[in-house]
Amino acid sequence: MSVSEPKGAAFQASADLRRGGGISRETTNAIIVFGLSILLILGSRFVSPALGSWSQVLTVLMLASFLIVLSFGQGLVILVGGLDLSIPAVITLGGVLATGWAGGGGDWYVLPAILAICGLVGAFNGFGVTVLKIPPFIMTMATSIILASAALGYTSGTPRGASPAAMTALMKTTWVGIPVVVYFVLLFVLAGWLLQSRTVFGRKLYAIGANDQAARVAGVAIGPVTTQAYVVSAICAGFVGMMLVGYANGATLRMGDNYLLPSIAAVVIGGSSILGGRGSFIGTVGGAVLLTTLGTVIAAIGLEQGWRTVIEGGIIVAALFFMREEFFARLRRPKRS
Repeated sequence: MSVSEPKGAAFQASADLRRGGGISRETTNAIIVFGLSILLILGSRFVSPALGSWSQVLTVLMLASFLIVLSFGQGLVILVGGLDLSIPAVITLGGVLATGWAGGGGDWYVLPAILAICGLVGAFNGFGVTVLKIPPFIMTMATSIILASAALGYTSGTPRGASPAAMTALMKTTWVGIPVVVYFVLLFVLAGWLLQSRTVFGRKLYAIGANDQAARVAGVAIGPVTTQAYVVSAICAGFVGMMLVGYANGATLRMGDNYLLPSIAAVVIGGSSILGGRGSFIGTVGGAVLLTTLGTVIAAIGLEQGWRTVIEGGIIVAALFFMREEFFARLRRPKRS
């Protein structure tokens, strides 16, 4: 087997989808989720005249920024066939350390150190999954419990401090009438797409998720690459914790609890296979925007948070049903006889 086979294994699923001559499954799915988001925004005007406006679009994009950053890391883990359940605790870790170490001042240089600590948490997850062979579900859940307990002990139940000046500026300032965080998210989406789809690292992730045994024979270092995916996921979660601190000007011990299910839902709705080996970050971005738009409409209607969770769970089930291969096969042009 030649050394070029990881790339072939990585994109085998995509190649199979293109044999019919139509557009790829990833592109089709991204178009669908973005189209649904637009329709939902336009249709929300029937719920309230205040919805569907340009200001609401900016609000949706700003609120979606948390989920977009978070889902990128979760998407990489899912791409290799894993699952990161420690995300809520790492969000809390990033937020609590940001307010405690750099809160209210200009010590922005502390923030990279906090992200490095979050990265170590991801490395711990990767070590447990790849070396100790602990199932990702169990390993990341155990890490979440450890971190939550540590945060409780560190704060004595009450996080103190304010938002770092850098995060406050990111989340609350505008430029040319548009929140700065929207520009940041656009750059982040571009960088994330390039990393996942146009780099050797991204191709290795696809290869591992598609067939880890074939990837190993072809020379891909399964353990280190998988661990790097968990590291990126933890860093993204820690940064989201900082973003939430900048948005709310404070941290809480439960600040990440509402983001676990949406981070998985955005990836699944975006067309990624929950078994790994297939997915697109652009589709994930569409899933995050769709869920955020849905959340704003639910809030406008006045439904409780519990109903939002029910709806998100239903969306995951629907996505798993409709995003099957049979569904997309009908959208392709027929083969020549």
